Amino acid sequence: MTIDFTSMEFTSLPKFKGGEKELKAQMYWDGTDRALHGILVPGASIGQHVHDTNCEFIFVMKGSGTIIDDGIASPIRAGQCTFCPKGHSHSLINSGDEDLEFYAAVPNIG
Repeated sequence: MTIDFTSMEFTSLPKFKGGEKELKAQMYWDGTDRALHGILVPGASIGQHVHDTNCEFIFVMKGSGTIIDDGIASPIRAGQCTFCPKGHSHSLINSGDEDLEFYAAVPNIG
């Protein structure tokens, strides 16, 4: 199966998960699993949240920022991937000077 983000409209999600500013996202959801192409402008963030029933991979394509895994902040940049296992928490912050563009996969692992 191919997911074609180029044919999807962007949705604006203000203060996503309690974050700052907005997340611009193209999203696929089949009722169980999610895939997302997202953009955070400088200063925007996805708020801290827990993955109770699933995990998440975030692949940074452009820009740089800060990932907070279980309260521990680390820099992240284009070409890197972060993983939040089931039962853990994370947040993504665009602490850079340009848009932070990423793809995320959230498989439902039950």
